[in-house]
Amino acid sequence: MSRQLTRRDFAIRTAGFGLAGFNLAMGLAPPATLAEAEQASRSENSPAVADPYSLDPYSLVDPELLPVLKQFPAYDLTAEMVGKFRQMPGMPPLPAPAPQPVERRIPGPPGAPEVRLWVVDPAPLEKGKPLLLHMHGGGFMMTDPGLMPQIQGIATDCHCVVVSVDYRLAPETRYPGALEDNYAALKWVHAHAAELGVDRSRIAVGGESAGGGHAASLAIHARDRNKRDRNKEDVPICFQLLIYPQLDDRTGSSQAVPPAIGNFMWTASANRLAWSSLLGVPAGSSKVPVAAVPARVASVAGLPPAWIGVGSIDLFGEEDMEYVQRLVHAGVATELLVVPGAFHGFDRLVPDAEASKQFSASWKSALRKAFAAGKADTAEKLEVSRQAHSKEENNA
Repeated sequence: MSRQLTRRDFAIRTAGFGLAGFNLAMGLAPPATLAEAEQASRSENSPAVADPYSLDPYSLVDPELLPVLKQFPAYDLTAEMVGKFRQMPGMPPLPAPAPQPVERRIPGPPGAPEVRLWVVDPAPLEKGKPLLLHMHGGGFMMTDPGLMPQIQGIATDCHCVVVSVDYRLAPETRYPGALEDNYAALKWVHAHAAELGVDRSRIAVGGESAGGGHAASLAIHARDRNKRDRNKEDVPICFQLLIYPQLDDRTGSSQAVPPAIGNFMWTASANRLAWSSLLGVPAGSSKVPVAAVPARVASVAGLPPAWIGVGSIDLFGEEDMEYVQRLVHAGVATELLVVPGAFHGFDRLVPDAEASKQFSASWKSALRKAFAAGKADTAEKLEVSRQAHSKEENNA
């Protein structure tokens, strides 16, 4: 029974913005900037798509996901709800023998506060381990209450160090604040790879939803910084793990949303609020800085290999598939998984569903394969270096 309650609590905290009684459960003192961001998200007309067939959105949902989904009433995310969600306590870490999260504080970007990291290491005595630099979801504005059990699970299942970044949240911190925090964390894990027992050539980035969007932005930023700062040491990324990533501010604002998608858990109105909060200007507008939005960046060439997964009726489905197409056209090795009848966050809400288990197994397998490929590349480079050194000694 306790296992069942924990799972339900997990689902409520990570996906249940619209739970009945939510408004009665928590007090509220939202920052004024949240209300301002909400106003900005409504300041431009948002296109709507007429539905000539009066489609029942529930008819498209995977039957195994439907009973739990129907327990969540429809809602529109507001600044008020964001304020309440921020006050919700997070789930505690899984007890030992699960690897325990360790808090670290590192120097932040110039002129900014320190960045808090959570480090989970499943094998502290091992050397040459892979590492996932993780960015949590939460619509750019919130943390993930289920973060601790989640990163512990990744560390255990993928046998890697997980470093999760507690980046600054919007709208109090606009773009590029969170990106700078994430880049500071990337530089830190590279600089402290020996201390962490990590192979610097096997550092991946990843996240879910907004965290996936942050991970994609970080990969682009790191690529551009590596090109620009040629006098400094590169901070390479071996892989991008993008789980239903939030990639395009125009979805639901300047670009219409088909009636079949985005009806559950994360809607067009929520997307406008989230992006407007991050950007400080209305989502979808001409004022949006191109570099702030992965889908708007001119070129995706030279980015690390990627895995992208999304549900077919997730609001992000179309933008994620378009991003995959751009990556493939640019010669970036990319795997795409589209889950029929799955809405945003389905795997977190109904983890025991067959679709959820297959989805989780797919991205974990992709991450393990990327780490294994990186290990093989490292071994090959070491062997080439050894042979070259041996040849030099023989010629001396």
